[in-house]
Amino acid sequence: MSTFSGLNTAASALAAARRGMDVVGQNIANERTEGYTRQRVTQSSIAAVAQSGRFSTGAVPGDGVAVTGIARLGDALLDARVRDALASSGFWSSRAVAGATAEVALAEPTENGLASGLSRFWAGWQDLANTPDSAAAAGAVLQSAAQLTGQIAGGYRAVAAQWSDARSAADRTITQVNASADQIASLNRAIRDAQASGRSANELIDQRSVLAQNVARAVGGVSTIEADGTLTVRVDGNPLVAGTTARHLVLEGPRSIDAGGRLTVTWADSGASASIAAGELGGTLSVLAPADEDGTLAQLAAAYNAVAESLVNTLNAQHRAGVTSGGAAGGDFFTLSATGPAALGIGVAVTSASDLALGAPGAGARDSTNADAISQIGERDGSPDALWVDHITRLGVGVAADAQRARLAEASAVSAVTAQQSVAAVDGDEETINLLTYQTAYQAAARVMTAVDEALDVLINRTGVVGR
Repeated sequence: MSTFSGLNTAASALAAARRGMDVVGQNIANERTEGYTRQRVTQSSIAAVAQSGRFSTGAVPGDGVAVTGIARLGDALLDARVRDALASSGFWSSRAVAGATAEVALAEPTENGLASGLSRFWAGWQDLANTPDSAAAAGAVLQSAAQLTGQIAGGYRAVAAQWSDARSAADRTITQVNASADQIASLNRAIRDAQASGRSANELIDQRSVLAQNVARAVGGVSTIEADGTLTVRVDGNPLVAGTTARHLVLEGPRSIDAGGRLTVTWADSGASASIAAGELGGTLSVLAPADEDGTLAQLAAAYNAVAESLVNTLNAQHRAGVTSGGAAGGDFFTLSATGPAALGIGVAVTSASDLALGAPGAGARDSTNADAISQIGERDGSPDALWVDHITRLGVGVAADAQRARLAEASAVSAVTAQQSVAAVDGDEETINLLTYQTAYQAAARVMTAVDEALDVLINRTGVVGR
């Protein structure tokens, strides 16, 4: 064994302790960095070199310590759980937010809601039936009718605007997913090259993990780590990212709710359909789906159209059954455009009180039988009021269910992230203790080196001088 082996052992201990302090410093510096996973130095002892010959001294200690790597203290299982939880949370959160936004715009059940507007309209007809010769009552009916048609049209436009906003959000999500796919592919290349050359790729892996979580929340992407260190991300079972290659998604379909049809997601390179049933995009697409596929907004728009059509058909039929104060047969009260949505095409045909058909044929100029019958339309089965209340009730139940699922999914996501962070997050107190440990080890290794140096000084400079 070489006399200088003690110096080599102490030097290796100094290097290992210094590297440990460097890693602790990196952890402390990134304690608040999003997605950062704490790291630890991994060490192994160096075995003693075999000794033989005249000066071999039998059993000898090892030759110090080697730093074998810098471990990233993440857990692949917990990471996968977080991605799955985020995919579910993103889906239900998108549906819940869309439903809540639609409910706020409806303003039900308040005086600003359509149900209240219908009630005021029928009440106006009842007042007119009680005072058929009142010009004020007749004017109130015409004004209420104009307000009602405007409320129906305004409600439909609000739904159409929300649909367009959600469509734009879906486009942005696709763009973000494609950009994330490109970044993951680039990081896959850098990580693979770093690991192949023996360099640490921990920070690159952290960046890739954050991107994979974003893709999971956006479109429900499922990620798998391959043997070469790259990450494969799949959407609908097909690779979005495979090795260093990224594919892009394309959103196709109508640009407005009036156009009808359904939105589809396809692969840019093949044109094949990609079914997105999870993540924020999956939730948004379910909200934007056609009415016959339970699309929340399309069903609400259809409800406005159904109310407009029912209002036109029922009131016009009853109004034509009566006569005006001058004895003329009643005509249509509402108009309805032959093209476009009924909610936007409804208008008031009657412009003056003299054209209101309040009485029954042959009952006299002051008869208001027909006006009374019109005022009772809202109480009939299948009336505009009944159609609207039925849809609002179903919408409310659906939105409440989506909100509950969103809360449960978010709680699950929070639980998954908490479990992940309990393993991966930097703890300041723990790092302080580690820093003190490495500092003490460094000082001890330095003391060993000093002791060996002093022993060598005695051996070299004082050997053979005894007795002189």
